[in-house]
Amino acid sequence: MRKRIGILTGGGDCPGLNAVIRAVVKGSVLKREWEVLGIEDGFDGLLHPEKCRILTLDDVRGILPRGGTILGTTNRGNPFSLPHINHKGETELIDRSDEVVDNITRLGIEALVVVGGEGSLKIALELMKKGVNVVAVPKTIDNDLMETDVTFGFNTALETATDALDKLHSTAESHHRVMIMEVMGRYAGWIAMEAGISGGADVILIPEIPFDLEKICTSIEERRQSGRRFSIIIAAEGAFPIDGDRVVQVAASETVAVERLGGVGDYIAARIAGRLQMDVRVTVLGHLQRGGSPSTFDRCLGSRFGIKALEAVEAADYGKMVCLKGREICTVSIETAVMALNVVDPAGEMVSCAENLGITFGR
Repeated sequence: MRKRIGILTGGGDCPGLNAVIRAVVKGSVLKREWEVLGIEDGFDGLLHPEKCRILTLDDVRGILPRGGTILGTTNRGNPFSLPHINHKGETELIDRSDEVVDNITRLGIEALVVVGGEGSLKIALELMKKGVNVVAVPKTIDNDLMETDVTFGFNTALETATDALDKLHSTAESHHRVMIMEVMGRYAGWIAMEAGISGGADVILIPEIPFDLEKICTSIEERRQSGRRFSIIIAAEGAFPIDGDRVVQVAASETVAVERLGGVGDYIAARIAGRLQMDVRVTVLGHLQRGGSPSTFDRCLGSRFGIKALEAVEAADYGKMVCLKGREICTVSIETAVMALNVVDPAGEMVSCAENLGITFGR
């Protein structure tokens, strides 16, 4: 019988997911004569076997330039902690992971390729401890996974953010405004950091460096006094003031595993407009960063990751995450990769570069 492997995409979507799926299917069918079972809607699909289907070459034809994922995804499908309404009408968390393991066996899946970020990879690690053969592929626009130089999806999101900054410059200069652009990233400031440098921002605010509003205002006022009557601020959604907390839209709860960040742009605008006596406008880039056709870099990286995942399965090198180290695609243990987040070093070269360019971090 043919070897059968499964593949799922978990967590938030990002550009390049389809490149990974395509690589896994083509590498399996054309070079190994394996079957690939596509699992829809992340780990939720393993609780509902009707959501699983064999992927053929026809299924992946033409998907390389497409954003999103043909398999669908969810960030609320942790089988170890699923919300359930009991007979009293109360919400409780239940563990259905044994059902997942049983379904993997019934479906004849010999190895599972999990494409996801930190949360999905932690679930994959727990399934591995229950005997599931797992290989992981790192995915996130936030670029916050350890043990890989970069995650696919980040480059495309970065291009989107930089392009938006370019567009904001012209209207900011025309109207002599302070323009604030809020970007994603959760607790890591990579998108704000690199887009801010590439897009010529005057202020970069990241979670790794708590900001002082007075210092931001002073920097903008100095620009105005020197004849530059507009300023561009890029703020990561997880940025926060030295005397305050992160701005949260939805707090973490039993049904929402992690807090939903957002609103720091409006928070800053409300506090600096009066002090500066300037028109301040806010642009929230939001899910535009997740969508669209993946960049050349992300298509290539996703394809390389997919093939490396197959090679790991072929070698029975389970419990590993594929990664980029320099120019080489390697494997590292999933456990090591999810031990901590990859964040910007406040004393690192990139921050120093930005400050040498005259960019302030409000510190």
